[in-house]
Amino acid sequence: MREPVEDLIRQHQKHLFAAAFSICQNTSDADDVVQDTFLKYHISKKEFSSPEHIKAWLLRVAINKAKDLNRRLWKWNSVSIEDLEESLAATQNEDTWLLTEVMKLPPKYRIVLHLFYYEEYSVSEIAQILRISEGSVKTRLSRGRNMLKDSLEEDLVYD
Repeated sequence: MREPVEDLIRQHQKHLFAAAFSICQNTSDADDVVQDTFLKYHISKKEFSSPEHIKAWLLRVAINKAKDLNRRLWKWNSVSIEDLEESLAATQNEDTWLLTEVMKLPPKYRIVLHLFYYEEYSVSEIAQILRISEGSVKTRLSRGRNMLKDSLEEDLVYD
């Protein structure tokens, strides 16, 4: 099964951008990753079994491309809150505050939290997408939640 690239762009562009942005923390890099992901789909001759398979493949490609970009450029710089707000269109202050805290987490926790909570993938689906064990996904989810909890509690204490 193959779907037209134009349809996939309409359906998945925002999800792929959010996943890439959570790793790159840079709007232009995330845009490049999304564009490269759709280009790879267009060029590939791969057949898919279902729309869910296509979405999982696109996410896996975008995540891998974002990781490769970060490794290649040796960049681990942070992003401004304004860039976060523009890029991900957070509408409420609480959402922006929480998103800002999530973006401070290390990439391996950030991406697992994103896939689990925002993309609503199961632990086993995340394991397949990231090509890690289910146990690793559970560990990263737990550690990411704990880091986020500690960060949020710290902010509340100092406010």
